Amino acid sequence: MQKEILEIRNLSKSYGRLKALDNLSLKVERGSVFGILGPNGSGKTTTLGILLDIIKADSGEHFWFGQPPDSVLRKRIGALLEQPLFYPYLTAVDNLKIVADIRGVPYDDIDEVLEMVHLSDRKLYKYSTYSLGMKQRLAIAAAMLGNPEVLILDEPTNGLDPKGIADIRNLILEAAGRGFTIILASHLLDEVEKVCSHVMILEKGKKRYAGPVDEALAGSVIMEVAATDPEKLQLALKKIAAVKSVARQGENFVLTVAEDLHPGLLNKMLAEQGIFLTHLAVRNKSLEKYFLELLSDSQ
Repeated sequence: MQKEILEIRNLSKSYGRLKALDNLSLKVERGSVFGILGPNGSGKTTTLGILLDIIKADSGEHFWFGQPPDSVLRKRIGALLEQPLFYPYLTAVDNLKIVADIRGVPYDDIDEVLEMVHLSDRKLYKYSTYSLGMKQRLAIAAAMLGNPEVLILDEPTNGLDPKGIADIRNLILEAAGRGFTIILASHLLDEVEKVCSHVMILEKGKKRYAGPVDEALAGSVIMEVAATDPEKLQLALKKIAAVKSVARQGENFVLTVAEDLHPGLLNKMLAEQGIFLTHLAVRNKSLEKYFLELLSDSQ
């Protein structure tokens, strides 16, 4: 079986003088949950549009399941892009029948996909009665029709309240557990960190990082420190080679430090300079912190 479900080779796309994608190459392995992150204008939507043959690349190529894309391979991919469009006066079942007709797939798995997104008890209710979170879950059900191998989700939690976000997060994890390969674009870094096995960070059309989420978060530790003389503390911290970055947050400083600089050693190094900490805590490194570090490095 093909290990890589998607391969992108040197994709570029421009809109006039704007370079939306700049020589992008990437591989996505079967069974992964792959997040695409980046600020507005980074190229996320353009990437998904090219992968779904909605946008034509200026140069480069991509392969699904080891083959150039075509209409047959496209049926092995389910997608949710932008706001889902359903008929408000029809039930969930009837709306999905229309989607099935458009995609050329049978009605057989409508009940199954509704069960997967936890809408079975509301399947005969009109779409107009659904909450925003339920509408988004129905859109994911539509993407699952025809038993595709890949789900592409563009901002699947956009506009949802915390409960709706949690519901979609759980659906993504459940879908991954059923064997779907999932590619999702999102601006919610915390959610990507919770659900994704791999991540790509885009900035101005260029790939800044691509690989396992765990590797992105490895290699450094986050500490939070404070002292009675913050200015003296800040100067001392900047002279310690193992302290990679220093950011002030109120009376505290948030540090990115090398893994071998443990809290006791840092405390000792500062005490030897007459600086005695009033606060010292260790944080887990977040994907948001790594993301901001990457973008700040490019400024």
